[in-house]
Amino acid sequence: MKPLVSIIMGSTSDWPVMKKAAMFFEEMEIPFEVNALSAHRTPEEVEQFAKNASTNGIKIVIAGAGMAAHLPGVIAAMTPIPVIGVPIKASLDGLDSLLAIVQMPPGIPVATVAINGALNAGILAAQMLSTNDTSMFSKTVEYKEKLKGKIVKANQELQKEKFKFRTN
Repeated sequence: MKPLVSIIMGSTSDWPVMKKAAMFFEEMEIPFEVNALSAHRTPEEVEQFAKNASTNGIKIVIAGAGMAAHLPGVIAAMTPIPVIGVPIKASLDGLDSLLAIVQMPPGIPVATVAINGALNAGILAAQMLSTNDTSMFSKTVEYKEKLKGKIVKANQELQKEKFKFRTN
């Protein structure tokens, strides 16, 4: 089994956030790999990974980073495949990470999800992969239907709460 998606994080301290994407891929049966590579502390390894990702069969990279958060942009600068950036809340409520990832120069796009939004990164990657895979497309539709069902059920439970001045 060869990975289709690579989950990269700047530090293993980012794993609790990034693990949400891994858990989603496990549920969706999408082969993935996970590595900790730092744009600042292991730049040679990042370069080697990025330049070889496509030839290694990787279709999408999800890169999470906090603070200076250069990892997603550095990877995007060195690979032709899509990169999804996950800003990690490490300082400044994650705004520093968000801005570092989202403000890429023309020609070096990085799709960016919410701060600590690794699950959405996983879902976006699955949707991107599903454009050429009807089975995966069906799984992503089913996953979203389950989300809808959870909200419908939660709303039904909410309606059971009674208050004297509640109007619905």
